Amino acid sequence: MFEWLCWWRPPCLLRLVIVNLHDDAAPAIRGVLWRSRGPWLVLRDAALIKTHADPIAVDGEVVLHRAVVRFLQVLP
Repeated sequence: MFEWLCWWRPPCLLRLVIVNLHDDAAPAIRGVLWRSRGPWLVLRDAALIKTHADPIAVDGEVVLHRAVVRFLQVLP
C-alpha cells in the first residue's frame, strides 16, 4: 500500500501551466511545472505575461511559494 504513495505526483507536473498571482499588479507566469516541493513550485521555460504586451522570456527557473499563487491553469 505504501509503494503507490512514494511514486505519486501532481497531475499537472511536467505540463504547461499559467500561474496567476494574488497581486493584481504582478503579471501571470507561463511555464512548465517542473517540480513541486513542499510549498514551492518550480517552473522552467517561463515567460511573464502582461496585459496587452508580448510575453517576456525568463532565464533559468522560476521558484514560487504557493502563498502567492491565486490559481493555476493547466494548458492543453
